[in-house]
Amino acid sequence: MSSATDLVLVVDDQPTNLAVLGDLLEPAGYQLLSATNAADALRIARKARPHLILLDIVMPGTDGLSVCRQLQADAALRDIPVIFITGRAELAARVEGFAAGGVDYIVKPFEAAEVLARVRTHLELANKARPSSTTAASRVIW
Repeated sequence: MSSATDLVLVVDDQPTNLAVLGDLLEPAGYQLLSATNAADALRIARKARPHLILLDIVMPGTDGLSVCRQLQADAALRDIPVIFITGRAELAARVEGFAAGGVDYIVKPFEAAEVLARVRTHLELANKARPSSTTAASRVIW
């Protein structure tokens, strides 16, 4: 199960895909935000600071790779793990996704258990990488 504070932003231009991912993630305890285009995704990410982003690559206008690069360029957002979830299965697309800053890559159609496992794993890794206030305070030398 997820922490009650795990906030996931799902970005896909297809409402059906958003609904399927919502039906998968919400019962697992994740709080969801959604966007159907790059501009909304970036606006929501800046405002809500999600703990993880599931990002489609193929979208009208600005694609998911560009969104990921913009997130990586923003010091306040670059630590948010981005998992690409897309129909582009070719090796070049996967390599490009990692080069853009993605931490993982899931090809549609996907298996529900795999999506849940990858989301859970990357949230756990991100939470371990973020120093807690107690840990940060213990590093202060007087």
